Amino acid sequence: MPGRIHDGTLLLARLLLAAALLPTGIARALNVAGFALTLAGTGLPSPNLVATFAVVVQVFGPLALIVGVLPRVTGGALAAFALAMAVLLHPFWLFSGPTAIAERTLLLADLGLAGGFLLYALTGPGAWSWQGWRMSRAIQAPSRPAPQKAAAPKAPARPKRPAGRSPARAAA
Repeated sequence: MPGRIHDGTLLLARLLLAAALLPTGIARALNVAGFALTLAGTGLPSPNLVATFAVVVQVFGPLALIVGVLPRVTGGALAAFALAMAVLLHPFWLFSGPTAIAERTLLLADLGLAGGFLLYALTGPGAWSWQGWRMSRAIQAPSRPAPQKAAAPKAPARPKRPAGRSPARAAA
């Protein structure tokens, strides 16, 4: 795949993955207490702490994804987050009938997101990102000459002799 198409596709994929989490993250940031109550309903210990951590990951993770900063860390953290939230918030095995089907569908969608984040962690963000910009700057930067080692001190120069005969011959 040509370079521009490849980089454009990676940018589009990053935007789509971020769009799956960022709106919900902003909504949860505006109502952290409500999200903590939802987590408390699952029996999770320390729901306020978990809710705060989840909001931070769900807001700043997609922003780092869009910009293309630290792809391995960002992709791995977002994949772990999507996997954990899928299991915590969509336990389809506790339900029956249409509710179980809906919860299973949501769980599988979150697992698909986790897979997308893992792919991002492995492939990287491409050239149209912060990381790509930094790499292109490093390649374009002119190389500086290596610093010269300090020269060893030179031996004192011998005094020049006057032109003509040497003193030993002049005496003879």
